[in-house]
This record gives sequence, C-alpha cells and structure tokens, in this order.
Amino acid sequence: MDAATLTLVVLGIAAFFFATEIIPLAVTAMGAAIALGFLGVLTPAEVFAGLSNSTVVLFAGMFVIGAAMFQTGLAQKIGVEVVKKSGTDEKRLMVALMVITIGLSSVSSNTATVACLIPVVMQICAAARLPVAPQLMALAIAANVGGTITMIGTPPNILMSATLDANGLTSFGFFEFAWIGIPLSIIGVLYMVFIGSRLCPHTMSESEMDDKSSEAPKDARKMIICAAILIATVIAMVLEKQIHVPMQTSAIVGALTCVLTGCVSEKQAYQGIDWTTIFLFAGMLPLAKAMDTSGAGKLIAHSVLDLIGTHPAPMLIVVSMFLLSCGLTQFMSNTASSALLAPIGISIAQSIGVSPHPVLMAIGIAASCAFTTPVATPPNTLVLGPGKFRFMDYVKIGVPLAVLSLITCAVIIPVVWPF
Repeated sequence: MDAATLTLVVLGIAAFFFATEIIPLAVTAMGAAIALGFLGVLTPAEVFAGLSNSTVVLFAGMFVIGAAMFQTGLAQKIGVEVVKKSGTDEKRLMVALMVITIGLSSVSSNTATVACLIPVVMQICAAARLPVAPQLMALAIAANVGGTITMIGTPPNILMSATLDANGLTSFGFFEFAWIGIPLSIIGVLYMVFIGSRLCPHTMSESEMDDKSSEAPKDARKMIICAAILIATVIAMVLEKQIHVPMQTSAIVGALTCVLTGCVSEKQAYQGIDWTTIFLFAGMLPLAKAMDTSGAGKLIAHSVLDLIGTHPAPMLIVVSMFLLSCGLTQFMSNTASSALLAPIGISIAQSIGVSPHPVLMAIGIAASCAFTTPVATPPNTLVLGPGKFRFMDYVKIGVPLAVLSLITCAVIIPVVWPF
C-alpha cells in the first residue's frame, strides 16, 4: 500500500479506539504516530515532533499559570466575585462566559483565551456549585465560533484572503467574515444553553471536591503577583506580532515567573500540567502531518470531487466543500485542511464560471467548525481533562452544531457572496 492508504488505515483504526476508549486517548494518539513511523510514512523525528510543537509548549506554560492561580487563591477569588455579581444561574453564567470568550477569540488566539479562562471557569463552578463540564464545553465552542468573526480570528480566515489575493482576486475584508461569524456565534450560544448543555456530562469542579484546599488561607501578596503575571502574559500574547515574542515563549516565561516568585512550587507546577492533553495533542500532530504530506487528505478531496461530477451546481460545491473541510479539520490542522482545499475550491468555481468567494468562505468557516473530536482544535483538547470528557461526548455535542453551521452557511453565503 502507498503512504496515503496506510495513513487512512491508521486513521481509521485510531478513530475506532478514540470512539470506544478501549485504551486511553493519549495512548491511541501516540500509538498512531508511532505506527506511522514503523510503516515508513513518517521519519523518527516526525513521529515525536509533536512534543516540541509550539502549541504543546503553550499548553504546558498555561497549565502552570493556571495551577498558580489556584494555589494563590486568585482563581477562587475571581470565581466568588463573579458569582456574587451574576448569581448562580447556570444559563446566565454560560451566556456571559461565552460572550466574553467570543469577543476575545475574535481578535486574539482562541487557544490562549481558553487556557487563561479555564481555571476561572472551574472556580466559578465550584463557588456556584454548578457542573463544570457544560461550562468548559461552552468555552471551547465559543472560542471556535468567535474566531470566525474577523480575518485575524483564526488562521483559515487569513489563508482564504491570501489565496484570493494570490490569484489576482479581491480578498475578503477584515470584518467581512462577521456576516457568517456573528450568526454562527449567536447560534453557538443558543445551542449550548438550550441543547448542548443537556448533552454534556455533569462533572463537578475538582476545586469544589477539595474543600480543604478551597478554604485554606491565601497569601494576598502572591495573589497580586499571580494576577500581574497573568495580565502581562495575556498582553504579550495579544501583542505577539508587535513585540516579536511568540505566544509559547510568553507562556513559558509566565510559568517560570510563577515558580520563581513562589506562586506555585516546582512540584505543584508539574502536577498542574494535564499530561493527557499534552500527549493526546502531541500524538495527533504527526497524524495530521501524515494526512497532509502523504496525500491522504488530497485523496479524500479528489474522491469527493469525483462524486459531485464535473459540472456541479454552485450550491452543491459550497455544501460539498463545507462538508469536506469540516470533516478533514476534525483530524487535521484547520490551517492544513483549508490550505489543501482553497486552490481546489478556486479551480472548481472558475471551471464552471462562478465566483470563488462563496466557495472559499465555506471552506474557511467550515475549518473552524471543529466541534466533533477532542483533537480537532486546541481549545477542545484543553477542556478534555478538566471536564472529564470522553471522545463520544464531543461527537454527541459537536455533530448537531456542525449541521446547524452548515445550514447557516448555506442560507447566508449565497446572499452575501452571490455566485
């Protein structure tokens, strides 16, 4: 078998173990990467490259800062104050958290936004005596849909504009994505409040279970120091391009500063890192790379194109490209899946004489509809451990929302970007 076929076989086997969880998710992910190495699809260096990936490093740094927020009592204080002002109504809290997350994710990294808010959400739920899993899933979904509002909200949006420009076509404007992004965000909030929250497990926050830790006296000085470190880290991430400091560097510097200032001990820092998340994400990155470099992703794309025919209706192209982009992004990087499909989308549109703008918009938005697996996007992976989610939880919650997103795009795209 060729590399593309081997990759698809490994992906299929991994999907089975992900769905059944016969073995731990992290073991499945790392096992898939190692299997691709044994089969010669990936080099030994590529198999373990995920462990040094910048996003994995960002995860580790933010986990330590999150641990410091708990140890100093900062997360608890924020949680109690939020509950005092907003009450303990589960739906009201969810709406407030999702609106904040959507706003932040539209102009900054959705990964960093979720990483910063997780400890706060956990403590809010502990203080309000509410299940933490629904709020964390809402946080991840809000980060994903929020990124669709502006050009810089998520890499696929930038890529779609750049692809149009490279082909001598008018690129999308900065807020042009909002025509889809805002309706999707509203639908995402309503869906989680009325439907998605019912499908979530009702996991309680570990902070609530550990009464002694919550009631222990806290050092106000360290709390202030931790708050200053968090704020400085977030500002550095937002100004990443202006100050030329990568986000992962800011996160690690923040984590080291937490240890050096005594906000968290070295042992507590290690314990604060969710190693399941680290190895799950690190294991899936090589598989995503194999999907790209082996041609497996391209093979799937061309198979779909064969099904829709040589002269498909414009709306069929939009729907097909959405489904393909959304499907690939559940196991591939959304940047990689959109980069693969963008030139194909332009080629198909031009071959039948229609505008490529609606097609590329569908591809870009679909790449951010990464709701149905814990490895589809970093925010999904980040909430996996704290929320005690299973793989199938993402499927149950994410598939209906992906369908609603498709319907929304099918209605709005032809109106805003005519064929």
